[in-house]
Amino acid sequence: MMATPVRSDALVERALAGDNAAMARLMSRAEAASPECRPAFARLYAKAGRSRVIGITGVPGSGKSTLVSMLTLKLRALGKRVGIIAVDPSSPYSGGSIMGDRIRMSELVNDEGVFIRSMATRGAHGGMARASLEAVDVLDAAGFDYVVIETVGVGQAEVEIARAAHTVVVVSAPGLGDDIQAIKAGILEIADIHVVSKCDRSDANRTISDLKAMLTMGLSLDGSSLWQPPVVPTSSAKGEGFEQLIECLDRHSQHMRNSSAGQQRLRRIAEFRMLKTAEDLLAQRFLDARQSTLTAISARLSDRQISPYQAAEQLLAGFNLQGQA
Repeated sequence: MMATPVRSDALVERALAGDNAAMARLMSRAEAASPECRPAFARLYAKAGRSRVIGITGVPGSGKSTLVSMLTLKLRALGKRVGIIAVDPSSPYSGGSIMGDRIRMSELVNDEGVFIRSMATRGAHGGMARASLEAVDVLDAAGFDYVVIETVGVGQAEVEIARAAHTVVVVSAPGLGDDIQAIKAGILEIADIHVVSKCDRSDANRTISDLKAMLTMGLSLDGSSLWQPPVVPTSSAKGEGFEQLIECLDRHSQHMRNSSAGQQRLRRIAEFRMLKTAEDLLAQRFLDARQSTLTAISARLSDRQISPYQAAEQLLAGFNLQGQA
């Protein structure tokens, strides 16, 4: 006999009381995108808004996961609860995350003050899935002091993280074939804080000086208040630079609280959440309403009776925003 599924509202109560298992189940339901869960997530959203959401991004090989682990250990030493959302690429066939969060951050998994979850980018065109944002709400409402979003480091997710986080940290590292990898990846401009990892390496100073020179040529204006992104050298191997990084995180948080830029960013985050949710709803309604039409048009396209552009026009014909064909 199968057990009766736990209601989402009951899971919310348990999550708010600090039950990590309930938080994990809510995140799984967010990924499933069940309409039954919407009232539960609305309640979580209403109770969220206290956590500091830190986005950490950078190209593969820059040491993001190691940096997140060390930063979390330092924050735990200060008595802070830390939630980590690792936004991983999805398998196009299974929809599952390729990289295992508990493998990369194994030293943290037995700490009850740390919650780690991998969230696939399925359904988000390579960017941040709506479920990842709802996972942030779960941790925020549950009282975590920090929620860290780590991206895989390629594509649209880097730009989107700036729309979802209060503070964006871009990680660069020496010796990856480019002195400032952030420029090559097109993410230099989204940083509130730059970290040069692996600063115990002999070639780190060149990366640091080149990055500082680039920033000097174009100071970052955040709204009406000036914020010049600092460059923080760190070494996870030696545990160095993390006190300075936490100090910079605190300074940026204070800057956001005391400037019009802070309210502007919160409004941009809210707008991003609204548009991301609308995008998901519209896509699902479209597929539900046009499934039979999709099959017929795909057959004609496969037989080369029509072009892809003509197929798209036929698919969209007669569809409205309420999802009715």
